[in-house]
Amino acid sequence: MGVAATPFDSDAPMGATRPIIRRNPEDVEELEMIEARWGSNPRFSDGVSYRFVRSEGQTLPSHRCLMPASEFHMKVGKKRYRVMLDSGQHFYLAGVWEPPLGTDSDLPFFRIVTVAANVEVAPFQDRHGAILFPRQVMHWLDRTVSNEELLITPPRNTFIVEQI
Repeated sequence: MGVAATPFDSDAPMGATRPIIRRNPEDVEELEMIEARWGSNPRFSDGVSYRFVRSEGQTLPSHRCLMPASEFHMKVGKKRYRVMLDSGQHFYLAGVWEPPLGTDSDLPFFRIVTVAANVEVAPFQDRHGAILFPRQVMHWLDRTVSNEELLITPPRNTFIVEQI
């Protein structure tokens, strides 16, 4: 499957669309890359939309997805930063998707699963998206490795943080 790894902006507006990778709900043998809306479906959360879900205490048994990314962006005050892997490689952000509203759009929704920030990101924010590497893609989508093993804070020297 071709990867559309682009920067991920965690301050993007609710409802912004991004490609996600998931198991096709109509044929679970098939992986698909589809467009999805950023944020949770308010129908499932008392009318409130959320963009993130904490990894701690969550089982996340189904509706898993991935978002390919080349870097993620964060904003601190008026300054913006980009966070890239030290290796320069692309990665995936672990996520969960929800069915579409069925009224104004047929696009599903997605949220990013977060972990405690690693040492390079911690001076700027407390949490960031759970990073998965290409070798972990099927472990996440197929639930063959526990969340506790996959959804971890990356070790020191994983990221390079630069002001934009």
